[in-house]
Amino acid sequence: MPDDLFSELGDARRQQAAPLPARLRPSILADVIGQEHLTGPNGILAAMASHNLRSSIFYGPPGTGKTTVAQILARSQGLAYVPLSAVATGIAEIRKVAEQAQGRWQLQGRGTVVFLDEIHRFSKSQQDVLLPFVEDGTFVLLGATTENPWVSLNNALISRCLLIEFHALEPHHIERVLERAWEERSRWWRECGRDQSVLPAIARRAGGDARMALTVLERLTVLADSQGANMLTEEMLQAVWKDFASYYDAHGDFHYDLASAFIKSIRGSDPDAALYWMGRMLKGGEDPRFIARRLLVHAAEDIGLADPRALAVAHAASWALETVGFPEARIPMAEAVLYLSMAPKSNTVVKALAALDDALARWPNAPVPDELRDHSYRPRQEARYRYPHESPGHFLPDPHLPPPLQSLSFYQPGDQGEEVSNREKLRNWRSARGQET
Repeated sequence: MPDDLFSELGDARRQQAAPLPARLRPSILADVIGQEHLTGPNGILAAMASHNLRSSIFYGPPGTGKTTVAQILARSQGLAYVPLSAVATGIAEIRKVAEQAQGRWQLQGRGTVVFLDEIHRFSKSQQDVLLPFVEDGTFVLLGATTENPWVSLNNALISRCLLIEFHALEPHHIERVLERAWEERSRWWRECGRDQSVLPAIARRAGGDARMALTVLERLTVLADSQGANMLTEEMLQAVWKDFASYYDAHGDFHYDLASAFIKSIRGSDPDAALYWMGRMLKGGEDPRFIARRLLVHAAEDIGLADPRALAVAHAASWALETVGFPEARIPMAEAVLYLSMAPKSNTVVKALAALDDALARWPNAPVPDELRDHSYRPRQEARYRYPHESPGHFLPDPHLPPPLQSLSFYQPGDQGEEVSNREKLRNWRSARGQET
């Protein structure tokens, strides 16, 4: 049997053995769902498919079509396609691929697409190796990452590539992917019925990841076969879903996205949303101490003196976590989340620090006024310090800032919570001192 026939048989068998997401991968841009801003008539990917392909970095959440699009673009241009993963690829392999690409140009007049998945895992020096090959057109680089390329990639590499953002898929996008897979099930499974709620339920839970959704559907069919069932049900989906841990990357962008949503929900006084995002992080395996630290920062940053007790509540939750451990500490942590969400909000502490930083930059070495200096080593100090406790109301209008700064006021109380009384009190004090109010 000829070698090329062996190769074709091998490819066919490999395709049959591949996971469902790979077997149902779209072969044209028009079939890519959820990225119409890129694949539509005015989209950059549509333009690249019909014109010269340029080195690009595809970035966005997992399961949104980055690998699929790379394959389609290479095929549309008749280019050789070399898939690599930054996890398992080193500098020597990159140089070898580049040498093969140069030979392909010389012998076949044909270009090469190098698809480098998880490109953010390359070190800076590894990324530098790519630069000359991208710059002189030895190969077209299509890198894929789930992280922010401005943070994880070299500026030199970014300047040589187009940055193309893939959007997270909405549940209705995922449902379309699943419906298409179900309509074509004769290609990969068998005829079978299903509860109408099954595919929408998968789409809701997939977190915008089409690959995960198709994997769940495939697991359902395996369970149905093992039970001899002719119907996919919600009960079967519940059984399959237990095998899927909540998607969470404790070090990637998704980690920071959830933490951001958590804090913004507290800042926005939405206790239900704040609890939900905390639950997502904890269920995904986030270190509870990270959450406790965020609560401490938030209590001071976004509540501050509008309710000084908020910092004490956040500290108590952190102390409870260290004392009783998890999962019991989930209760005081939830209490802190609810308290902070319901507390009056103020960022006057942060604003005061910003004003302070400006003053420190302008007057880094302003002298200490004589009356405030230490008497112990300067017994003949002429300026006399006046003791506030000996005055009515325990207050004196004497200035305490250096002369160039005496008219400044850093802290401006807000109009929420306990700062309302602080505002009137401070207005009177500053007026007596001749400060700005």
